Amino acid sequence: MLKLSGEALAGTNGYGIDFEVALRISREIKELVDMGVEVGAVIGAGNIWRGRQGGGMDRTTADYMGMLATCINALALQNSLEDIGVETRVQSAIEMREICEPYIRRRAMRHLEKGRVVIFAAGSGNPYFSTDTAAALRAAEIEAEAILFAKKVDGVYDKDPNLYADAVKYNTLTYQQVLEQGLKAMDSPAMALCKDNNIPIIVFSLDEPGNIKRAIAGENIGTIIS
Repeated sequence: MLKLSGEALAGTNGYGIDFEVALRISREIKELVDMGVEVGAVIGAGNIWRGRQGGGMDRTTADYMGMLATCINALALQNSLEDIGVETRVQSAIEMREICEPYIRRRAMRHLEKGRVVIFAAGSGNPYFSTDTAAALRAAEIEAEAILFAKKVDGVYDKDPNLYADAVKYNTLTYQQVLEQGLKAMDSPAMALCKDNNIPIIVFSLDEPGNIKRAIAGENIGTIIS
């Protein structure tokens, strides 16, 4: 399971979708598909909307807006993948049959077995849960071997490396260490779900081209949580 942040799709623009970045990510995903790896993906929506930015807006409404924004990103990535010949299906937790399939676990698994990339959109379909949790949930449901968590930073640190020059990067962590120390790897519900289902997480930077393949190959490029 590949978890992409919405911000990654924005590139240096900081907002919206940079289609050159989407194409680069798609080419890296294609390399995995060509290797015979079954790839599922969940994309955030931080490049378009975050539920917490709704100010005084009702939280549930703001979260649903974020779920719809993930569908925009999912369709953009699907378009980039299909432009380079990768069969792709978008499955949404919120039904919108005119543009994508509803999420059906068995159908998703059949797509994966046939070498198609499946992009899981609209989070879990429930407010108050992040796309991190959606990625962990879908990974458990499709029996994924690992979650590749592609971020703007190159691993998990003891504190924000953008703010503190002395921040220390971890090469390996346990689920319990992340939860007990409150480390910013994934949301707590997502981490607990991975812990309960023994799904390892590899946190790495998406900014370095080729890192997705390196993560699959087991190279030491980020932080492994297991």
